[in-house]
Amino acid sequence: MSYFQRYKSSPLRADWSSTGLHRQSRFLATLITLLLLAVSARADPLLTYPLRIGQHSIRAEIADTPETRRRGLMFRTHLADSSGMIFIFPEEHRISMWMKNTLIPLSVAFIDSDGRIVNIEQMQPRSEQTHSSTGPAKFALEMNQGWFGERGIESGDVVTGLDRLPSPR
Repeated sequence: MSYFQRYKSSPLRADWSSTGLHRQSRFLATLITLLLLAVSARADPLLTYPLRIGQHSIRAEIADTPETRRRGLMFRTHLADSSGMIFIFPEEHRISMWMKNTLIPLSVAFIDSDGRIVNIEQMQPRSEQTHSSTGPAKFALEMNQGWFGERGIESGDVVTGLDRLPSPR
């Protein structure tokens, strides 16, 4: 009797019947689905809100807790055009930002409680140099470096949509 004939008639083969394969396939499908859900949940972990500066639209992720403000855009390798992160602080004061563990170059606009841009700073990746608002600010909006300048946005311009943002926690 050949090996193939013995295998075909083997009682062990029954363990690998369609029922056993079906169970394994179901398990693998479930595992793959869970992994995909975990990856997609990490890809866009924060809510986004629409903001505007003049005719320019922005989709801003929210950093409104101490933890989300601390993490910011750290470890990201890409930020879509016209997307950014808005940091919301509990009270208006002089704000300072840095880029430790942030991998992409960013521009930050410091914004007062009326929505007026106080000043805009250029920040380099992985730098511990602090960049501060020149006056009291309640918000800091981080965008890809050069985004504000390329659109002619400068100090004194007004950001709209801030009134729809959640209160900081």
